[in-house]
Amino acid sequence: MSLAQRAEVPRPLTRELLGFAAVGLLAYAADLGLFLWLRGALELGPLTAKALSFLAGCSVAYTGNALGTYRHTTAPGPRRYGIFLAVHLAGALVQLACLAVSHYALGLTSRRADTVSGAGIGMAFATVLRFWGTRTLVFRGEGRFGSWTG
Repeated sequence: MSLAQRAEVPRPLTRELLGFAAVGLLAYAADLGLFLWLRGALELGPLTAKALSFLAGCSVAYTGNALGTYRHTTAPGPRRYGIFLAVHLAGALVQLACLAVSHYALGLTSRRADTVSGAGIGMAFATVLRFWGTRTLVFRGEGRFGSWTG
């Protein structure tokens, strides 16, 4: 492989990462916006509001990835959505685990520590897990922006 060919290797992965990130931002906005509306205007409890907003965010993320980022892979469907939801639930558990370790095992109990561990560190780990799970378990197969393995 020539130097010019090696320089082009990450382009498909970069496009995939950027598409995944853009869809993730939209899904996060949908999740947060709906959560705030359900808690405020409808006065639902925090767990009910979060469960509903999480499902809505997952649906936005799945639709965006199926029609955008991974539109060249296998067709979307209910089974794929179930796997996608499981991957995103695993990501949520990673975030909760980071928060639990920080808060209960390490004794870092301030609001700032909770935010850093749950929404910062936990979100970073969860995003890596979600990207891996989405590309390998949900939208695997040929056609992912062409092959970049050489």
